[in-house]
Amino acid sequence: MPNMLGQSQAIDGVRAQLRRYAGCDVQVLIEGETGTGKELAAREIHYASARRDYPFVPVNCGAIPDSLIENELFGHDRGAFTDARGAQPGLIDHARGGTLFLDEVDTLSSKGQVTLLRFLQDKEYRPVGGGAARVSNARIISATNVCLERQVAAGHFRRDLQYRLNALYVYLPPLRERSGDVALIAEHFIDAVAQRLRGPPKRWGEDAMQALAAYAWPGNVRELDNVVLRAYLRTEGAVIGLAELVAAEPAFAELGPVVRAGAHQPDGSFSAAKMQAIRKFEHDYLIQLMQQTYGNISAAARLSGTERRQLGKLLSKHGIGTKPFRSR
Repeated sequence: MPNMLGQSQAIDGVRAQLRRYAGCDVQVLIEGETGTGKELAAREIHYASARRDYPFVPVNCGAIPDSLIENELFGHDRGAFTDARGAQPGLIDHARGGTLFLDEVDTLSSKGQVTLLRFLQDKEYRPVGGGAARVSNARIISATNVCLERQVAAGHFRRDLQYRLNALYVYLPPLRERSGDVALIAEHFIDAVAQRLRGPPKRWGEDAMQALAAYAWPGNVRELDNVVLRAYLRTEGAVIGLAELVAAEPAFAELGPVVRAGAHQPDGSFSAAKMQAIRKFEHDYLIQLMQQTYGNISAAARLSGTERRQLGKLLSKHGIGTKPFRSR
């Protein structure tokens, strides 16, 4: 069974929630920032449930063309359209008895939302070109990196579909809210990289670990995984220090003063805590601002009373893109 790494109170609470939901055979909606591990959470539910011996079928809703949504989900019968020489099962058939994981469910078009809603109402569907209705027993778990409630309020997502998907709800906390987990995950990833590349074992220097702990991680666990890989490849010796970390990811350069201050002050020093608090405030404020303005930097600049250029620099500093917030 997959395992979500971490020992913080925040992630322990999520794991307990996932175990409870594994025994409730209804739809689950998972929300969380990019890179927080939404598919991993869905797999934990699946493999802890009675469906564990049946397929887990992941699908990225944003990758399904609008014209093919019914064919992808429900499949087609022979002769349904030109070149349909044989019957082809859909994703729902592949997930029979198991779980269908709909990632980025917020990206579904109006047509896609109607198609999914119609299926969820009674779990019945017809393959394209087919006759008699079929019944599916697949469990639906969906995920999104935006607030679906805000999408509904803005008129971009159907309220009735949200109700269907949101029988049970899981919020995955960002890495910056999981106190102590960065060090544990970074240690795990550096060992995993060495094994994957069949290279020598390496460890984190104290200055590098302090920088990892102080960083805001806008890309969450996925970003940490990438940084660890680059830092490992950049380091010739057995210890990955701050210099190698900065070479792998220049954003860590600005954390140098925090690390140097930490070398002369006790853990939990005022300056380090202040720096982390400022970074967290900036990141959370920018996320909220982008959500309110749907990724429109000009509108966000006016709302915040900030110059557009300066706001762009802040967004870049925290690794926040505008695309996930744009209106569809």
